Amino acid sequence: MTSSVSGARFVRAERGEYGNGEPVLLKLRPSTGLAGRVGLSLTGAHLPQGLRVSQVVAVYRCLGPGEEALVMFTRVTRSMDLCVLILLSCVFQFIHGQPDDRGFISIDCGVPVNSSYQDRTSSITYVSDYGFITSGENHKISSDYIKPSLAKRNFDLRFFQHGARNCYTLRFLVAGNKYFVRALFYYGNYDGLNKPPVFDLYMGANYWHEVNISDAAAVSWMDIIVVAPADYLHVCLVNKGMGTPFISGLDLRPLRTTLYPEVNASQSLVLISSNRFNLGPTDNSIIRYPSDPHDRLWSTYDSIPNWNEVSTTSVVQNYLNDVYDVPSAVMQNAATVNGSRIDFSWGPSVNISSSYFFVFYFSELQNVQSNALRQFDIIINNKTWNMQPYSPPFLFTDSFSGVVQGLASYSVSLVATKNATLPPILNAMEMYLVEPITEVATDPGDARAMMAIQEKFGVKNNWMGDPCAPKAFAWGALNCSYSPVYPSRITALNLSSFGLAGAISTDFGNLNTLQYLDLSHNNLSGTIPDFLGQLPLLIFLDLSSNDLHGVIPYSLLQKSQSGILSLRVGNNANLCADGNACGSGRKKINGALVAAIIIPVIAVISLCILLFLLLRQKIKGKAMTKATGPENESALLENREFSYRELKHITSNFSQEIGKGGFGAVYFGYLENGNPVAVKVHSDSSSQGVKEFLAEAKHLTRIHHKNLVSLIGYCKEKNHLALVYEYMPEGNLQDHLRGSNSKPLTWEQRLHIACDSAQGLEYLHTACTPALIHRDVKSSNILLTAGLGAKVADFGLTKAFGDSKTHITTEPAGTMGYLDPEYFRSYHISEKSDVYSFGVVLLELITGRPPVVPISDSVSIHVGEWVNQSLDHGTIESIVDAKMGGDYDINSVWKVADLALHCKQEVSRERPTMAEVAAQLKECLDLENRRDGRRSLGSLEVDLQGGEIQAVAAGPTLR
Repeated sequence: MTSSVSGARFVRAERGEYGNGEPVLLKLRPSTGLAGRVGLSLTGAHLPQGLRVSQVVAVYRCLGPGEEALVMFTRVTRSMDLCVLILLSCVFQFIHGQPDDRGFISIDCGVPVNSSYQDRTSSITYVSDYGFITSGENHKISSDYIKPSLAKRNFDLRFFQHGARNCYTLRFLVAGNKYFVRALFYYGNYDGLNKPPVFDLYMGANYWHEVNISDAAAVSWMDIIVVAPADYLHVCLVNKGMGTPFISGLDLRPLRTTLYPEVNASQSLVLISSNRFNLGPTDNSIIRYPSDPHDRLWSTYDSIPNWNEVSTTSVVQNYLNDVYDVPSAVMQNAATVNGSRIDFSWGPSVNISSSYFFVFYFSELQNVQSNALRQFDIIINNKTWNMQPYSPPFLFTDSFSGVVQGLASYSVSLVATKNATLPPILNAMEMYLVEPITEVATDPGDARAMMAIQEKFGVKNNWMGDPCAPKAFAWGALNCSYSPVYPSRITALNLSSFGLAGAISTDFGNLNTLQYLDLSHNNLSGTIPDFLGQLPLLIFLDLSSNDLHGVIPYSLLQKSQSGILSLRVGNNANLCADGNACGSGRKKINGALVAAIIIPVIAVISLCILLFLLLRQKIKGKAMTKATGPENESALLENREFSYRELKHITSNFSQEIGKGGFGAVYFGYLENGNPVAVKVHSDSSSQGVKEFLAEAKHLTRIHHKNLVSLIGYCKEKNHLALVYEYMPEGNLQDHLRGSNSKPLTWEQRLHIACDSAQGLEYLHTACTPALIHRDVKSSNILLTAGLGAKVADFGLTKAFGDSKTHITTEPAGTMGYLDPEYFRSYHISEKSDVYSFGVVLLELITGRPPVVPISDSVSIHVGEWVNQSLDHGTIESIVDAKMGGDYDINSVWKVADLALHCKQEVSRERPTMAEVAAQLKECLDLENRRDGRRSLGSLEVDLQGGEIQAVAAGPTLR
């Protein structure tokens, strides 16, 4: 492997005044600055738990506008109720997370909430990590590891025993600006195991470095220089199964955009093993802030053999356009040797294919006489990098930098030229790993909205760091769309049964690519906001089982009526479809009479309900205690949980069996609100086990589409496993095509069913992340609503496939006649396997025949082969289902038949995608509609108790 070198350069400019690089600070008057904001907010803002009013007064005295305001505030607080004071915490949480007046964020991880102190050496004020992270636990290091020289911030730490990824969020930054971030680690045997862990560090969605601490008594740190993609940065610790991640401190420092030009939006610089060295000093001191305005840590390097220290007390200046801004305190020392060369080497501890960036700093510290010459060459891996012999400038900082790649080790030599009378000199150096930005983060607007929702409702789950990226750590309860170039966008959000309380947050309105939003079974109150109707891509909204009131916004009703949106609003007692229905049309009744009759009735009913709920909660609590131990925690679901006793009541002791499948028998029943349901009960003889059951339920609770059968809830109590689905009153498509008791379907109805089914499958393939393959598409798995709208069922056992768009199974799954022959031969399944099966369903819709057509008592052929043979010897009419009575557009039938045969191509790559199938079916439906000179208008059904507002299908709505 050869070594490649790029970007080598000297950095020098005209001499000018030294610039320290600190940002200009605009001093605000107290009344308009922080104190002003506090003063304006104190009478109705928030005070953190444990914070005393006297502390607030003390802070305000330091910052406030005057004694009058202080007296006014004191009077107000004296009359406040204690519970109101507790509510004052929000404003202090906001203040706590801000950088200081230098733009610094300095966190001591592990100190008590709201505590802070000033470091005696650097004068930097460190704060607790409260407000920066919501997970982890504090712990002190072992007393055996506390030394007099140990900095206070290393006395304690925060460790993360739970969760694969735990993240700090650093806010109030400027998108596009450069920042220097440092994470510090001091193990100190805090857990008594004497075994330091190994874990990964991420900057946002991108890998930063592995943390591998070999010495429990050594302080380690990781530095990175990044461009902030948004006004926040996430620093994440990732558990890789090699011990519990922990962190002792976290720092952020702003940098001028001209510094470190190697850092940009596509790559960061990661300091290798703390390799930022100050050469020359004989002690082990570290130079940092305030000597270095950017608070970089400059360690002493003493590994050059036979070296001599050179130093000066004179100021070493930087050139005007210097791009590294090394402090004079570092450059005032240098290392030289008695001989003619300085040699050193390093071996990267990471992949040798990575790129490494180095920068060497030079300054002549001695006033060299005219008859003396310090001149040398810079040689890296036996290659001379300088174009001409080099002499450092006197008391000015010069730098030489470059990028190398491709070797397991690197050697650097500074070799005196033959004309030199003085040996080489080196003042300082830095060595970085060039870390490319490979993961595209979530759209900043989406991410800010999700972080605001998380804070408002206190959602725990794994809601930390970037919501969508990397995919392995994406937040639960949401789906994202991914692009290799553009930011990820949030397309679906399922917060059903998350315990959300209060008004619907306006931040939902900022998720403008959201297609599916489920807020059902919470404690949301207030009115339904109109901004939900303004979400341009929203096609599913479930607000059922909350405490919402008032009028449903017209924008939502209009979208529902047009078929664009599937809207569910049931079980909101004070919700209505229009203003007239909410408050008018009722006759006035004598108040005393109402009170005399209604109040006793309400009291009795309330008492009965209370007793019922208490009994039910007691029963459910016992069941949950047994079912939700730590080992089952990851399998907890997010929809309604039924007890087995409730299922017996719902189904009248399982008296009406309406079907049977691989999972078990299906029973008809009614919920307490009168809604019909289908209860699918796991049978002992079923080949599926508990894992498959939980996988099916978990898939279904997260998937919502108007053309997919919805899961209402589940039962997991002892040995009883069951799923509760919405009931489809018209049964399945197969029975309508070939059942003896069904009314024949018209061609228009069949096209509607085909369009609806295609949309459901298209959603599984394209909108779910990861995409889902049904694997058992057939006419008996297409269920029909009362208006003959179609919904795809039984997709709970689908297999997720990743970026490869393929999945290898150990045995083919599906139903003979519908099974993709390519999948059957190779066991390689893809979304095109569903396309093949759907092609068979289309042929069923045209012909009314089963997948395997009997042509004699002993011979049967596939319906596709039968269609081909029939078309070879006749016309299209010869294959069309006679039950349609010739009432169809012949061109429309031809197009569907041609599409079906394309879906059934032997080679999967020659088949269309499900999105293409859905689009072509829409064209076929348009042909049929034009024949009759009519359009699909639909009619609005409003069922506030049943929970759904939808357009009765007279025509599909394609996305």
